[in-house]
Amino acid sequence: MNSNVTEIGLVQFGSVYILLLIILWIMKFSRIDKTRLLVLAGFRMSLQLVLAGLVLTYIFKNPHPVFILAYLAAMIVFSIYRVLSNFEIDNKRFRRIIVISIGLSGSAVLLFFIYIVVGVSLFNPQYAIPIGGMLFGNSMTGVQLGLKSFAEQIRGNAARIEALQNAGAHPKEILIPFVNRAMETAMLPTLNSMLGMGIVNLPGMMTGQILSGTLPMTAIIYQIAIIIAIATVVSLTVFLCLYAGYSTLYNDRNQIMVHYKSKTRLYRIYQALFFIFLKTVSNSLSCVKRLNSSS
Repeated sequence: MNSNVTEIGLVQFGSVYILLLIILWIMKFSRIDKTRLLVLAGFRMSLQLVLAGLVLTYIFKNPHPVFILAYLAAMIVFSIYRVLSNFEIDNKRFRRIIVISIGLSGSAVLLFFIYIVVGVSLFNPQYAIPIGGMLFGNSMTGVQLGLKSFAEQIRGNAARIEALQNAGAHPKEILIPFVNRAMETAMLPTLNSMLGMGIVNLPGMMTGQILSGTLPMTAIIYQIAIIIAIATVVSLTVFLCLYAGYSTLYNDRNQIMVHYKSKTRLYRIYQALFFIFLKTVSNSLSCVKRLNSSS
């Protein structure tokens, strides 16, 4: 199979942004006041991917284990940051469960996939970084959907919850239906994607491998494997978050206590934590460079 990939020039690449004008027209026609969000999202997406490309180019040329672990750690921290910054329930124990669930579930599935399915080292950036990105990215989306659905159900059924408590219902009996519906909400996008895959659409990973010259059947095998891994990590992470987290919402006297926190305060807290993490990673990378230069 021909492994030559047709390169896209800067002018050709720039022309793709013309398609955004179609979206802007649709928004204008439909009176959707999200023009600024579209422009910001397009700019941030482009900038973040260009920066990621530069970082990955450096890591691929210098595949030091510290760089690979730092990049994977950044994925985990950013995923946690995005989930917690959008989670409106103010409960420290619930939030700790979310952090542990995302970190452990994603890492466990990634290690299984890298060592058992693919059979390479975790410190091979060609496999660890893109597969880690797909797993943690989809896990983040699934958890956000599940937690959003759960929080909205709790808020929207406050009167019903109070009535059931007054009638003597146990908090588990009250909350479990909300947990199950939130689980379904989180898992449906992945399941629907699996149903239409190969017929309605060709997945991004498979398309990228075919464009790079990989045989279609090899690309298909990888795609099937990664989709099953994605479905697993989404299901496992959401399950741990919700089933371990809902029990933190009631006390020893079986009273359901749900408090909500200001989004502005949350944003500032997690933005500060994310900045501290990036500073720590930057200092670690500087130390590695000094050690390499001295040796």
